Amino acid sequence: MDVIWQALSLDALPYLIAAVIAAGIVRGFSGFGTAMVYMPIAAIFLEPIHAMLTMMTFDLFGPIALMPRAWRDGEPKDVGVLGLGALVALPIGVYFLTRMDPIVFRWIVSILSLVLLILLASGWRYRNPLRTAGTLCVGLVSGFLSGIAALPGPPVILSYMSSPRPVSVIRGNTMMYLFLVDILAFIVFALKGLLVFVPLVIGAILTVPYGIAGLIGQRIFNPAHEVVYRTIAYAMIAFSAIAGMPIWG
Repeated sequence: MDVIWQALSLDALPYLIAAVIAAGIVRGFSGFGTAMVYMPIAAIFLEPIHAMLTMMTFDLFGPIALMPRAWRDGEPKDVGVLGLGALVALPIGVYFLTRMDPIVFRWIVSILSLVLLILLASGWRYRNPLRTAGTLCVGLVSGFLSGIAALPGPPVILSYMSSPRPVSVIRGNTMMYLFLVDILAFIVFALKGLLVFVPLVIGAILTVPYGIAGLIGQRIFNPAHEVVYRTIAYAMIAFSAIAGMPIWG
């Protein structure tokens, strides 16, 4: 009970709830963006590993209700290849994370979010069709970014948006992959002895608003208005990345 009280009495909890609701809505209608919305804000109030643990928890359990549709729409075999690459590189990213100053972490998260957002919004894509080896390399990059800054999604999105896949398939693949990466991250953190109970409880609390927000986002998602949803997602990501920069204090 003391641990639960510590989690509930966290002064920053309202800010984390607001961030997770925004992240859930974006994730529900775009299939990605959770970390790019949530992590810059969480890093203001929590130390790096604790911020990542909260996100890993709600990002694992919150989207469970979205997985059946993602499985139907997506390509599980392709997601498995991405996951194999992530499994190799994720522990390397975690190694650097454990040796990182919190201020440096905030800069890395915010700058990476902005750079990846600019790449997404600019229309830049890797134009060559990805075969198995290329998909594996994308998983490696994504896994490393997941371990060091909890940002596994953008490399996958950049590669998928270069393909002729329908929006619904890209969305399904991305959601399945991010779910898989969270499982792998938990395993790596557990093996390295990095699991801390209070952040896990905070993440469990955030699971409820995140899950509800994700369902709302999925409900309002309409492929015919993809540009509108993408613009809203980009605006939310930009706000979080800028707000999370250490220049504000």
